[in-house]
Amino acid sequence: MATPADKVKGKGDFTYRRYKDGDHEWRSMHDKIFVADATDKCPTYIHKTPPCQASCPSGEDIRGWLNIVRGIEKPPKDVKWQEYAFQRSTDANPFPSMMGRVCPAPCQTGCNRNSVEDFVGINSVEQFIGDWALQNKIDYKASEQSTGKKVAVIGGGPAGLAAAYQLRRKGHAVTVFDDHEELGGMARYGVPGYRLPREVLDGEFNRIVAMGVEVRTKTRVGTDVPMAEIEKNYDAVLFAIGCKSGRALPIPGAEANNCITGVAFLEAFNQGRLKAVSGRIVVVGGGDTSIDVASVARRLGYIKEMSESERPEYIVLGHTAHDVAVTARKEGAEVMLISRQPVEKMNAAKHEIDDAQREGVAIRGALQPVSVVLDGNGRAKALRVVELDYSSGKPVEKPGSEQDLEADLIVSAIGQMGDFRGMEDFNNGKGLINADKFYQVPNKPGFFVCGDIIRPHLLTTVIGQASIAAESIDQYLKKQEPSKRPKVDVHHFKLLDKLQEVGLTPQAFKPEGPADERPTDRGQRGTSLQGKAVGGFAVHNYEDRADAEICQSSELFLGHFEFTPRNKRTEMVPDAQEVLGHFKERMLGLSEQQTVAEAKRCMSCGMCFECDNCVIFCPQTAVKRTPKAESTMGRYVYTDYALCIGCHICADVCPTGYIKMGMGDH
Repeated sequence: MATPADKVKGKGDFTYRRYKDGDHEWRSMHDKIFVADATDKCPTYIHKTPPCQASCPSGEDIRGWLNIVRGIEKPPKDVKWQEYAFQRSTDANPFPSMMGRVCPAPCQTGCNRNSVEDFVGINSVEQFIGDWALQNKIDYKASEQSTGKKVAVIGGGPAGLAAAYQLRRKGHAVTVFDDHEELGGMARYGVPGYRLPREVLDGEFNRIVAMGVEVRTKTRVGTDVPMAEIEKNYDAVLFAIGCKSGRALPIPGAEANNCITGVAFLEAFNQGRLKAVSGRIVVVGGGDTSIDVASVARRLGYIKEMSESERPEYIVLGHTAHDVAVTARKEGAEVMLISRQPVEKMNAAKHEIDDAQREGVAIRGALQPVSVVLDGNGRAKALRVVELDYSSGKPVEKPGSEQDLEADLIVSAIGQMGDFRGMEDFNNGKGLINADKFYQVPNKPGFFVCGDIIRPHLLTTVIGQASIAAESIDQYLKKQEPSKRPKVDVHHFKLLDKLQEVGLTPQAFKPEGPADERPTDRGQRGTSLQGKAVGGFAVHNYEDRADAEICQSSELFLGHFEFTPRNKRTEMVPDAQEVLGHFKERMLGLSEQQTVAEAKRCMSCGMCFECDNCVIFCPQTAVKRTPKAESTMGRYVYTDYALCIGCHICADVCPTGYIKMGMGDH
């Protein structure tokens, strides 16, 4: 039974208690059988996927590169740990510097460290890895073996370039078509430079082009190059065209010239054409795009005496561009962002909402646009809205709550769709392209799709889709059936790959001679009576469940982890008085020392991190360290089952949940 809370000395220092006051029964039949004081089971080592990786749409081996950064998993000879961590990270995501800055980090939400004090700053470590690789000019390498197959990738944004990267690694020739002057898609034309510096963007994109990717910019497939020509000249086609057309407000009056979309607004700004806005702006949305529009508008400011040609809607529509001289006449614009959802339920990340409010953006939730109020010239002068009541769980308009929000410019950031000119056959009727689970276009052999054009989502999501699409294309070109995807579909640590890397590959079994004279295979250290490897034909007392199981915080010994505050990056977020003209990068990275310290906060869920608890606390000295010459990640300790009595202490004190009681009878 647990010691009562009032009897625990210094209890304020503890981060964890295994049992609550009054607990006296086993929590489950599993615990009663395998964790009871007397058991006929011995420990085995079970690899599971940590929740950070399971929560990562890109599918990165996050625990893997964190363990490299902290110094547990060692790099090969003559390879720096920074480069080794970069290699592990970019197996899944070729843009660590970019994603370390702009990813909303669902991995951090899923992090088991939240059960102790705070999540591990995965984004900040990833940013350091990516920035180090750019500073040290670390390149990617394409496969040395060419398959002779050619793939057309339509769209040069993150999804298309991530797919091109994976396809070049598989030896396929790739041509990327994009209708803009520069590669980057929404990352370049939708994300402001103060969130994502252009030198970072260029560095990570150019590294992929240098793998031998042919690039044809300012070339629109469907008009400049007919689809029939693409289909004729390439063995497979991947659509990664994104959703570059914003959705207008579906209300009366929204056809006014000064009602524009958030996508068009941000593109004009990121192209350098839009340098000022109107005095009063209303942004309708609630997601990341609406936050970016509002924050950019606050930075740009407005001009009191503005000529017709200087109005922002004319700039956005491409009729003209602002002269640099206008910047000298700017004042702070009045910007309001409204959302149908309550503010606390908006889709944008909370820290982005907080930053926008600090910058002077007024944010109001639970407002439904009703119509655009026009003046005598047909220009919008206000947005009419009605308040919504969510007390019943569903939005209900409040009678008599209509009001007009005065505006010189109304920006709709309520959604996006694709531009299908010349590719109409692939439009599913909703401005998107259908995809099956292998990212093939249904009933269109040889055509594949990934990214926002399936359904607008996070940047990290499109990178993960690109990786799977590249695998599907590879199998199609090899005339293979698509492989069944694992339940936990991410990049995993593979023990056999690691053993091969460090020269400990299990021997090939050769069944020669009489059966009773063949050496008994005891596998890699831990199953013979002496606790030594005999034969070494396989890896015993290890089970890889990473494809199917996620390691939950309830499986960890959280009492091992001391309270350790997170190492936070410096955020240069201006206030309402400083924001005008403030275009410096907002997120300053961690130092190397801070990065290593933050990586050490990782609890390595589902994988040994060499804490020695099991060795120290085993009363039978049955758990031993693997000799250094035979040790590697995942094989730090072994159990001599001739000495093990099944007391389960090693499993109890394992912080990472790597040890389970279940290794046969003893």
